[in-house]
Amino acid sequence: METFDSRLDLTPLKTAVDAIRVEVGKVIVGQHQTVDLLLTALLADGHVLIEGVPGVAKTLTAKLLAKTMSVGFSRIQFTPDLMPSDVLGTSVFMPKTGDFTFRHGPIFSNLVLIDEINRAPAKTQAALFEVMEERQVTNDGTTYTLDEPFMVLATQNPIEQEGTYRLPEAQLDRFLFKVVVGYPAVNEEVDILRGHHERRNLATAIDAVSAVLTADQLATLRSQVHQVHVEDKLFDYIAQIVQATRANKSLYLGASPRASVALLNSAKALATLRGRDFITPEDVQELAAPVLRHRVLLTPEREMEGGTADEVVVQLVQKIEVPR
Repeated sequence: METFDSRLDLTPLKTAVDAIRVEVGKVIVGQHQTVDLLLTALLADGHVLIEGVPGVAKTLTAKLLAKTMSVGFSRIQFTPDLMPSDVLGTSVFMPKTGDFTFRHGPIFSNLVLIDEINRAPAKTQAALFEVMEERQVTNDGTTYTLDEPFMVLATQNPIEQEGTYRLPEAQLDRFLFKVVVGYPAVNEEVDILRGHHERRNLATAIDAVSAVLTADQLATLRSQVHQVHVEDKLFDYIAQIVQATRANKSLYLGASPRASVALLNSAKALATLRGRDFITPEDVQELAAPVLRHRVLLTPEREMEGGTADEVVVQLVQKIEVPR
């Protein structure tokens, strides 16, 4: 195997990431790719949409990730009657002073889990636009800045349609990744059953998960991600991939420049997870689907043929010459 001298000391990052994997692995069986994508998004300072059928531990994985960090955590259950003020907060009249005081909503936290995000109507979804992009909330002309780190982990069920709303494209574009969680393999499901039988109580197992990362430590690790080296030819490679989504006959809507930035930032974070201080074309290829699958729209014809966004993304990546 080829070795190289790293220009960055990635030992603290590797130690932190390994510790998080160990803590999450106390409860979660398998799902290594999902955990790696969550860690990549955490290092890249991005939000994640987690999609999967009920019962594949989407919410549990997000809660466990939050538990491995000494940061604030809040959970919001989205429902059809949820109002924007239930998420952002509201101004409350104080009789003693005769003034209105803004009471922060649950979005004012470091790691926010939004469960079943597609169950709230467009009005409530729109409340997330500013806070997800600009990390701030504006109320009655006053802007309130959120503390760092700030990360939204949202879950949704792709199958059930009753009582759900399609997420606006502008909101989907604010998620760094859309992670698709599938069913476990047979051997993994056996391990799930065995673990459930032996520990008897899931709450006790969750309580055993410890915090191994502070907000200051995370900020330091993120600063290292910013320093990852990127060759000029890889800027061109990323731009070509995103440009290809805008000229593909199977896609009605291509990805925006925000997708290019997302692909670059996440590739830099993934490189550090792999112990490198530079990105490779393989990093970009590995992250193309998670970054692009929710940012493109299939044409009605391709959709009727049973095509998927993942298939189209894989095909267009394969057609672009890989820089060497």
